[in-house]
Amino acid sequence: QVQLVESGGGLVQTGGSLRLSCAASGSLFGMKTMGWYRQAPGKQREWVATLTRSGGTDYADSVKGRFAISKDTATNTLYLHMYRVTPEDTAAYYCEVVTLTGLIIWGQGTQVTVSS
Repeated sequence: QVQLVESGGGLVQTGGSLRLSCAASGSLFGMKTMGWYRQAPGKQREWVATLTRSGGTDYADSVKGRFAISKDTATNTLYLHMYRVTPEDTAAYYCEVVTLTGLIIWGQGTQVTVSS
């Protein structure tokens, strides 16, 4: 089973940029979808972005136009590029993949804190 490890989180100022990485222990080529979620303190985990097997992307309204999801097939890494961040983006960010058989795999999360 593929394992996912996120990295790249940290402290960033409002208006700044950050790139989150999600390294997979196996190939991402056969995954049905890949995505990012986030969970702020005291709130439920919410969907952020999805990348489909065919290359299509979709974003939550709250991040549309500011975040971008991409992958590097050669290194089996999923990315979340974050631009013009705000304090409302502060959360633990999790990557998720869904296999062709419907298995859902999560990473352990990486914390992003945006200072005002």
